Amino acid sequence: MRELGRIVYLGLMAGVLGTGTGGLLLSYLKRPRDDFLGFLLAFSGGIMLAVVFQDLILEALSLGGVLITLAGIIFGVLILFLLSKPAVLARRPDRDLVMTGLFVGLGISLHNFPEGLAIGAGYTASQDLGFSLALAICIHNIPEGMAMAAPLLAGGLNRTRVVLMTISAGIPMGIGALLGGLLKSLPKNTLAGALGCAAGAMLFLVFYELLPEALKQSSPAISTFGAIMGIIVGLVFLVSL
Repeated sequence: MRELGRIVYLGLMAGVLGTGTGGLLLSYLKRPRDDFLGFLLAFSGGIMLAVVFQDLILEALSLGGVLITLAGIIFGVLILFLLSKPAVLARRPDRDLVMTGLFVGLGISLHNFPEGLAIGAGYTASQDLGFSLALAICIHNIPEGMAMAAPLLAGGLNRTRVVLMTISAGIPMGIGALLGGLLKSLPKNTLAGALGCAAGAMLFLVFYELLPEALKQSSPAISTFGAIMGIIVGLVFLVSL
């Protein structure tokens, strides 16, 4: 029981410290406007694309192959599409950016759960492996927290609330770690499908929420440059781990 508590604590800290740190870093910026806001939203989308293609999809393919990965991606897209429909109908113009941030947070939460599974399963195999996975995931969750915080801050939410919301996006990693510790060894296909689902959800968010909103706020050139810079920064984080 004590070891299981350590696993949950490790997964929880990897999640909340990573996304929370990203939210804290970005919260020190003043509320962004106009072209800078467009750049920031596109930058966040670029970070998420880097995570999807350099991390989630590659890992899913290595674990479960093409068919399971594609099935997970399609399922993730459909989930977010269905969730987005009632939210779109309830929107007001001044709340668009907050809704965008909430959907990004949902995508990050979906992403964090299977990574928590990996931490829990890895720790039961080797404590060193569990700690290494938790540290790596914590670091690459920092730009994801920034991706969530950008539209929330732009939508007018105060810093404290934004930081708390980014912290909450990391909680599912602790839940995943608990399940991973209980199961001890996970079927590869299950983990691959979960990672593919998270990738699909994040792809939907980028192309349905972040990039269109960035184009509303700034010129195509600024949005494009922001997205490219986000991809570069995301790749640097991921490759350097």
